[in-house]
Amino acid sequence: DSGWVALAACCAYLLRESLRIAMRCSLAVLLIAVPLSAADSVQPARTPVLVELFTSEGCSSCPPADALLVKLNELQPVADVTVIALEEHVDYWDRQGWRDPFSSAEFTARQRRYGEWLHIDSPYTPEMLVDGQSEFLGSDSRRALSEVARAGRIAKVPIRLTLREKSADQVSLAVAVDAGSSGDVLLAITESGLASDVARGENAGHNLKHSAVVRKLISIGKLKAGRAFSADPVVKLAPEWKPENLGAVVFVQDRSSGKVLGASELGLEK
Repeated sequence: DSGWVALAACCAYLLRESLRIAMRCSLAVLLIAVPLSAADSVQPARTPVLVELFTSEGCSSCPPADALLVKLNELQPVADVTVIALEEHVDYWDRQGWRDPFSSAEFTARQRRYGEWLHIDSPYTPEMLVDGQSEFLGSDSRRALSEVARAGRIAKVPIRLTLREKSADQVSLAVAVDAGSSGDVLLAITESGLASDVARGENAGHNLKHSAVVRKLISIGKLKAGRAFSADPVVKLAPEWKPENLGAVVFVQDRSSGKVLGASELGLEK
């Protein structure tokens, strides 16, 4: 009898081990068989990082910074990050021999506001800012890559931006922002593929190329702490803007510090 008991125990052990091995093999086959699309769906999304450049066509130090912004915007060189570029042309260089066709006093005022937030004594060009928190010489590519990578490790409030309708002279958008910290919700209309033949001033004789030039920057509302936000802004488009080169950027910015809490972009070429 004791022999039969031992034999039964041995058989039971072998059965359990066989089942365990079979389950492991089945799991391995299942993991291998997962389609690529399903595997991709669990990969982390790229983090949006807002990169602003304050520049001017009248400034001889600015073209290298303009070229750097083009590379950041078009090449997207930082892993797991989507660089959202804004090129803002200030107007205080316009009195130095060349009036920048893309300049605006509004962008000069915005740069000065950054000076207050970041305790900078006087504005300068080219100045690059990453997520409204770090600023540096706009042509410093190493610093730019480092700051963008650092900002990409910070969680952002999700923003959904969709195109509702577009005509020759206006665009209708839908904006939805998840609940988070409070901040101003801003909308920028940008245009890429721009260039100028500069006739006077420090850059006389040069053809300057630009990407993501801010054509319009407006506030579309306020995000209240702990509450979601939605809006359906309608923006007029100027006839000289090329529709195929336009884009929309929505971002949330803390009013007391200038920190960018989240950003999203959308091409308007359709």
